[in-house]
Amino acid sequence: MSHNFTNRLIKESSPYLLQHAHNPVNWYPWGDEALQKAKEENKVILVSIGYAACHWCHVMEKESFENEAVAKQMNENFINIKIDREERPDLDHIYMDAVQAMTGSGGWPLNVFLTPEAKPFYGGTYFPPVNAYNRASWTETLQGITKAWNERKNEIESQAENLLAHIQQSNNFGNIATPANDNLFTKENCKLIAENILKQADTVWGGFGKAPKFPQTFTIQYLFQYHYFTGDTTALDQALLSLNKMIEGGIYDHVGGGFSRYSTDAEWLAPHFEKMLYDNALLLNILCDAYQITKQKKYERAIREIIDFAVRELSDAAGGFYAALDADSEGEEGKFYVWSKAEIQQIIGSDADVFCEFYDVTDKGNWEGKNILRILKSIETFAVEKGIAAVDLESTLKSCLQKLLSQRSKRIRPITDDKILLGWNALMVTALCKAAAALGEENYRVLAETTMDFIVKAFKKNDDSFECFHTYKQGIAKYPAFLDDYTYLIQACIKLQEVTSNIKYLDFAKEITRFVIDNFMDEATGYFFFTHKNQQDIILRTKEVYDGATLSGNSIMAENLYYLSVVFDNTVWRQAADKITSALAPAILRHPTSFAIWASLLLKYTFGINELVITGNNFTSLRNEMLLKYLPEVILQCGGGGNSNFPMLKGKNPGNETLIYWCRQYSCEAPVNSVEKLMRQMKAGIKIET
Repeated sequence: MSHNFTNRLIKESSPYLLQHAHNPVNWYPWGDEALQKAKEENKVILVSIGYAACHWCHVMEKESFENEAVAKQMNENFINIKIDREERPDLDHIYMDAVQAMTGSGGWPLNVFLTPEAKPFYGGTYFPPVNAYNRASWTETLQGITKAWNERKNEIESQAENLLAHIQQSNNFGNIATPANDNLFTKENCKLIAENILKQADTVWGGFGKAPKFPQTFTIQYLFQYHYFTGDTTALDQALLSLNKMIEGGIYDHVGGGFSRYSTDAEWLAPHFEKMLYDNALLLNILCDAYQITKQKKYERAIREIIDFAVRELSDAAGGFYAALDADSEGEEGKFYVWSKAEIQQIIGSDADVFCEFYDVTDKGNWEGKNILRILKSIETFAVEKGIAAVDLESTLKSCLQKLLSQRSKRIRPITDDKILLGWNALMVTALCKAAAALGEENYRVLAETTMDFIVKAFKKNDDSFECFHTYKQGIAKYPAFLDDYTYLIQACIKLQEVTSNIKYLDFAKEITRFVIDNFMDEATGYFFFTHKNQQDIILRTKEVYDGATLSGNSIMAENLYYLSVVFDNTVWRQAADKITSALAPAILRHPTSFAIWASLLLKYTFGINELVITGNNFTSLRNEMLLKYLPEVILQCGGGGNSNFPMLKGKNPGNETLIYWCRQYSCEAPVNSVEKLMRQMKAGIKIET
């Protein structure tokens, strides 16, 4: 296929950048060539940031970046740089902070204007081609920036310096020493966190806050754990309601499995249809929690369907999982996923009426004249109303969904963002470990291990270092790994050890932890920078502490340090976790939905953790039985006999027996020989707060 235009993005591997390789805009990737050219020509840099599955990124490309007149204006007056936010989250963080500081909001596409020294001075998100939505048009914005740079260059440079100083200052949290304060780790504070979360709860449709609604998996995780420690049923009910409404709603793909990123409405009906690997990994985690707590089949079904989706549609033949599926196909958002009633009737045949009624399918449609499948009544309730046996109804619906999946596979698919990201794959390893544990599924344990093998082979820089790359595609790994990559990898190693009892994963986690401390820690505060200390192509190093769409690298590092400090009896690591958690405690209490992983760690500080050790020849079967249970406060190690390299295992040689030891701070109760006896022992020893 011939193209009228080709720019430097044609040499990139990112699907998002390649989507723009034939724009008339003279796009550059971020790098020395573009940055040096801006300095030599004294031109403003336009940085445009997005990702392959971003619907509004596609919209702005079609409206503006494919327009030759607009491109001429951009090429004459700016050095234009395109960035895939998933390849370069470090740059995205810096320039998103700048836009949020200037405008109070952010999102993607992110369009930021920089001085030739790469310092931001103006920006926004989506700009329409004409004045609309109370936004200036893109061409007016370009004209205004050009005029301002030509007439008020000194003023703009001063403004950029001030903005950069503001961003730098906002990253100085923790500079004032905060002594560890046991008064922060109290049951009253844990209750306050739960109450502040529940104030935001939608008690009808689940979730938290108003539309648009994001899953907020970490908030749900906190409620599950709070219920575990305190017996609070309100917390449990809201967590389960939220999950139920999501897996019943249109945000969940009932035909093919997997979740979209978020819902545009309060009822979880209409998503933006992009499917991200990280979202599905994180939702798998809490679905596993829900199944362990309730043993309800609907959670098991969702777990299996999501993993089937990831293996079928996101897995690479060489190993690992792709980043995402686009929202659009054939130029329309959601076209791949929606149906007309007539179409369903033709595909399904005689069972169409009951299927359409169950999944809210009508002639009129429930979304833009088409139908997004969703469930408004449980199978049990619907079966009773229709006089159908629930098991027969379930079988019929499953058969119908398989027919739709088969037919849907013939449609033009959304584009796959086929880069493989270290951090997101590590999240998937953790999720697979949790699924293996919750369901007792050996295949998931094997998949978790083979994915980790791929990660080590593909992303590790060399055998002599624990330094890793961030992204991988078709045999090539590039960009230095970021804090999130390493912390998620440590977490995945911890989870793998729990389900395999292979101590090599703990040894690997220990070495990566040392590497992170040496290369990412801010010694003045104890927090961790997002970027490696030797990275040169950024204007400043930021620290991220908020648990947003993904987990904060700092919160996961705090959890890792806390866990590994017990495994290796390392008081320095425990003190490091204490320090950064204590310093954030006031913010955690006030804004728990933004610090939900930190809040879960606060629960462990308050209620304590349990060290469980299973030793003996039959440890595997007892371990697998133990893993079926919801025990969020447990650190688990197993082995055939004592191992002096690990304090929890040291001296525990049961002879011909297989025994379970329940310990706290390495002080153990009398060992027992069954999981049932252990549960009785722990229940007697743990007072449930009411």
